[in-house]
Amino acid sequence: MLSQAEFLQALRGVLGEAGLLCEGDLSSYEQDWRRRYEGRALAVARPADTAQVAAVVKLCAAYGVGLVPQGGNTGLVGGSTPDASGEQLLLSLCRMKQVRAIDAANLTMTVDAGCVLQAAQDAAAEQGLLFPLSLASEGSCTIGGNLASNAGGTQVLRYGNARDLCLGLEVVTADGEIWHGLSGLRKDNTGYDLRHLFVGSEGTLGVITAATLKLYPCPKAQTTALAACDSLDAAVQLLVLAQSRAGASLSGFEVMNAVSLGLVKKHFPQLQQALALSPWTVLLELSDTESEAHASAMFESLLEAALEAGVISDAAVAASQAQSQAMWHLRESIPLAQAQEGLNVKHDIALPVSAIPGFVATTDAALLQAFPGVRLVDFGHLGDGNLHYNVQAPEGVPAKDFLSQHEAAINKTVYDAVALHGGSFSAEHGIGQLKREELASRKDPVALHMMRAIKKALDPQGLMNPGRLL
Repeated sequence: MLSQAEFLQALRGVLGEAGLLCEGDLSSYEQDWRRRYEGRALAVARPADTAQVAAVVKLCAAYGVGLVPQGGNTGLVGGSTPDASGEQLLLSLCRMKQVRAIDAANLTMTVDAGCVLQAAQDAAAEQGLLFPLSLASEGSCTIGGNLASNAGGTQVLRYGNARDLCLGLEVVTADGEIWHGLSGLRKDNTGYDLRHLFVGSEGTLGVITAATLKLYPCPKAQTTALAACDSLDAAVQLLVLAQSRAGASLSGFEVMNAVSLGLVKKHFPQLQQALALSPWTVLLELSDTESEAHASAMFESLLEAALEAGVISDAAVAASQAQSQAMWHLRESIPLAQAQEGLNVKHDIALPVSAIPGFVATTDAALLQAFPGVRLVDFGHLGDGNLHYNVQAPEGVPAKDFLSQHEAAINKTVYDAVALHGGSFSAEHGIGQLKREELASRKDPVALHMMRAIKKALDPQGLMNPGRLL
């Protein structure tokens, strides 16, 4: 076994001094966004191109060094944080951020893995096109991380997850070879579709270095509204009505309970809330391909029908882009308000839309009985069945103490209920370190066996993001 010093010297030969960080404050790489995990990296490798990534991975394979890929470090499950051993190399793709090409006729763009999501959106917009993946962290998260975690976001209802927006990948495999799979084809039946192995694999099978992504024509108009519902059942009825009337034009359907918007009002009183607090508030967005007038008429008809049917009690339609942004800002401020309020038990769950009202009713009741005074902060992407079902300590109870005493029991109550209602305990955040044991105990055993077989076949030394996912 060659020495650690020799390994680092070999890395310097590949990356140069600017491409390898061994000393100084590395906390921005070693600590996750939620500050839940903090590790210690052997070093931080910052390759400038795919050839350098391949060379780094080959050195890791030769020296037996574990490799932790990292994009924008905005993940919520500790999937890109090194462990505390000081023996894992952190591979940051932050220098690989180019938009390589845009093919307007093919409606595709090819970008480096380190390209920030917002930069990809802007590059598409400059060509009059739309890259629809949209997340609260889009100013920091990267395309490689989005794909490695199969990110969701606010427009999954219309455009799908990151997986659905990816046509091709360039990947460095665990032995340092480069798979040149940057196809822009929508039809290619030539065997296994390998991109789907790497999308959602959280860096455990290889390193995504570039991707070819789907683009869409920009909508002629986007219209946003808030609607007040007296129950979650009514919110689901509104969704059914909106889908029947708007079809594919319905691009966003978010739900927020009174507790979540109450926290926003408490911590961000400067944010205007267009409606009075109701048990549930829905944020709808229509993306229309015809005109502003057509979009407005469709929205007015939809909301009038919902009011007449008693599905909603009030509504407010954005009259400008600024008002639309303000409505979305309310929704995106809920996690920030929760952070201001204190630590909380987060759940990123997926359920059949029809099962969500029943799940919330029974699980709310179970938690309130077991933990009197607990605050249930429910919000999320109702349109695609993804609910952020978060549990805040009772008022006056130290959040840190509440979590240390009750987090495991709360998780069990929530995840058991999710399973009972046919759902998933991880909708869009992934597994990482946080949910690894849940995956081992809750995933179908046959599925786990196949996953481990794939991992062993593609990463026989177990060096790709060790200790995450599996």
